Amino acid sequence: MTCLNEFILPVRVYYEDTDAGGVVYHANYLRFMERARTEWLRTLGFEQDKLAQELNIVFVVAGLEIAYRKPAQFNDALLVSASIDTIGRASIAFKQEIWREGSNNSRELLTTASVKVVCVSTGNFRSTSIPTAIRELLQ
Repeated sequence: MTCLNEFILPVRVYYEDTDAGGVVYHANYLRFMERARTEWLRTLGFEQDKLAQELNIVFVVAGLEIAYRKPAQFNDALLVSASIDTIGRASIAFKQEIWREGSNNSRELLTTASVKVVCVSTGNFRSTSIPTAIRELLQ
């Protein structure tokens, strides 16, 4: 699901996402969040490989704060959200959440995070302005 100020990506937890106890390994929550941000850009018409090849930019994670509230488990249906807190000249601060879908359209909040990404040049990995076309769609 997408709109200009929030994106939600459905994710299923597979066995490969879990530890021996069937609980999602902590680093995999970050992968789910990365996928949500990437798919949001894709729905807006921006492919990350093309941004790198044609505009010589990539987005990199510069900061992260995460709270694990409850564990996701094998075979859970999750909703991974991404919304924008702030946009700077070269950075975007995202608020992200992961919810478990239950019966009767119920949802249980599992994880919250604040993720700061920075737009950098592929040549020197120094921050550079976010392209106007992307900024305008996200504001």
